[in-house]
Amino acid sequence: MKKKRRALYPGSFDPVTYGHLDLIDRALELFDEVHVAVAVNTDKRPLFSAQERVNFIKRTIGKKRGMSVGAFTGLIVDYARQLNVGTIIRGVRATSDFEYEFQMALTNRKLSGHIDTLFLMPSEKHFYLSSRLIKEIARWGGDVSDFVPPFVRRALVRQWS
Repeated sequence: MKKKRRALYPGSFDPVTYGHLDLIDRALELFDEVHVAVAVNTDKRPLFSAQERVNFIKRTIGKKRGMSVGAFTGLIVDYARQLNVGTIIRGVRATSDFEYEFQMALTNRKLSGHIDTLFLMPSEKHFYLSSRLIKEIARWGGDVSDFVPPFVRRALVRQWS
């Protein structure tokens, strides 16, 4: 029996964007199973709860074959080991992203030598998107319809109305 290729795509997803969804689709072309991992970082104050972010992603990806979603706390390498995953997917938009992501990838490799990191670039259509920027636009009443699914847009509007 052929071993399944499994990957973990961690992030804050606060909120999930079309750029994130693009990377999920790209990862599914490379792996049999992709687990989207919503980070719970007690040092940050996300706009949406971990459960809301998990639900946004579940609602967005529906029942795509090979997809699962969950939240985690702690080190990503520990969560990857718990799920028996050997590859971490990270999105890279610019050289500034790469420098940070490269440092994190090397640290993760040092912590757990058998876990690799695969960097994926979003499509040109979504290259500039960031959750932080989208929250800022929504906060000031700007239209984020081109950046996030409709139900996420509505949730953003509710946050600031």
